[in-house]
Amino acid sequence: MPDIAIALGGGGVKGIAHLGVLRGLQKQGLTVKAIAGTSAGGIIGAVIAKGIPLDDVVNRIIHLDQTEFFKLSLNKAPALLDLSGFANVLVEMLGDTAFEDLPIPFACTAVDIKAYQEVIISKGKILDAVLATMAIPGVFPPKEMGDNLLVDGGVLDPVPVSVVRWLAPTLPVIAVVLSPSPEGWAHVPSPGLESVSMLPRPIMETFSKLAITQAMNIYTSSMDISGRMLSELRLKIDKPEVIIRPKVEKFNILDKVDAEEMIKIGEDAVEESMDNIRKALDWPNAIGRYFRKVELPARLVGTEDEEFTPNE
Repeated sequence: MPDIAIALGGGGVKGIAHLGVLRGLQKQGLTVKAIAGTSAGGIIGAVIAKGIPLDDVVNRIIHLDQTEFFKLSLNKAPALLDLSGFANVLVEMLGDTAFEDLPIPFACTAVDIKAYQEVIISKGKILDAVLATMAIPGVFPPKEMGDNLLVDGGVLDPVPVSVVRWLAPTLPVIAVVLSPSPEGWAHVPSPGLESVSMLPRPIMETFSKLAITQAMNIYTSSMDISGRMLSELRLKIDKPEVIIRPKVEKFNILDKVDAEEMIKIGEDAVEESMDNIRKALDWPNAIGRYFRKVELPARLVGTEDEEFTPNE
């Protein structure tokens, strides 16, 4: 079967659509040989790279109680929401697995807010890496890792094309983007915190009236606009062979969603992209990839040490 590399972008709960994309690619006879993920893409990428059968992952996601994922943070962490409920799910799925044990090469991205730079995590415990890549600034708590203080990789690299190309230089890269193309931006709902439908309604109604919440809504909307533009700029620079955009723009990043619907949207997106995928797999394009120069796109860090070099 033809081999591919895949870059899974961030998008909160919309990341469930990644499972549909992966299922669609599998049905087309394509084999994923390398994965890089950011934020939600890092979560899905880690689980798949561990080798858990896709159908088992899909079944688990469909039957999860989404209302238990996120709670208002009552501790001193600099975050509005607590991740403990979702972290329990990740512990069950990922356990103590290390990057070095994965059957499929995998890396995820984060941003070190002390050093003001993107980092690539590809060594140590996967669970810690996932908690770092999904740490949306101000919403979820940042992750300390050695001397690094890490937040969501989407701050600088919403779809880690260059990272997966570094993992598998000769393979065509399929980028799964969970934001719409620019012509559809005007129709995307606000990502404001009033959309946190997983919280009990009485708490959410009170929470949404607070001045700090309204200020945070303005901030998150502004960051969402910047993130979309950054995604488009990075895609133009990194030039993945194929871009797949599941039609998930009607959802907010923390919505309670129908997982089966999201997965179907991902599968449909693969069907619509198959002409481009076949073109990327043809022999003239394959030959060209053997001669391109690929460099390490960011600083490497591990979950059990401050940083390391590629030849360690």
